[in-house]
Amino acid sequence: MFTFLAKGGIFMIPILACSVAALAIFLERLWNLRRGKIIPPVFIMELEDLIRNEKIPRAIELCRRSGTPIANVLVSAIKNFGRRREVLKERIEEVGRREAAVMTRYMEALATIANVSTLIGLLGTIAGMIEVFSVISEQTAISPTSMAHGISVALYTTVFGLSVAIPTLVGHRYLSGRADGLILQMEETSIEMMELLKEKEAELG
Repeated sequence: MFTFLAKGGIFMIPILACSVAALAIFLERLWNLRRGKIIPPVFIMELEDLIRNEKIPRAIELCRRSGTPIANVLVSAIKNFGRRREVLKERIEEVGRREAAVMTRYMEALATIANVSTLIGLLGTIAGMIEVFSVISEQTAISPTSMAHGISVALYTTVFGLSVAIPTLVGHRYLSGRADGLILQMEETSIEMMELLKEKEAELG
């Protein structure tokens, strides 16, 4: 590995840094974008039971204890229990946008890392080719050995840059799809809970 990095020259260092950053972001988002961490099924069942039994204060306390994204969205609606549907919907959408932003943070960083890795690899390629042509211009009898370093820089940086960029881009697409799916489930759950709140309000009213 160290031999591989040495052959690519100084351009391998920022590409290596990009690979470490991409892996760290991917693992962090993969861990935090789990359904059980975003929309815990047990929490949803307990909350529905409390609302059906008209235990609104306990439902609010349950949401606060949970601290999950869906709990943060739903507590905003429960605290406005008894108000017009438009108010509930507005509060859910407002908090939902904030929670969606938290869930998708660092996603653009992954896309940026993929692009930067590719560009640094390309820069290394250009630098290697410049070195090769410089050797050619200075020698009357071209020696393959004298051009070897420039060629290795050109090839190794390209390979390493793409080796980092391609899986990073795939990881970005995967996590984006996962986040979008969870956000859609949060919206559906929020709508169901809002309908339940309105049903209880109608029963009490």
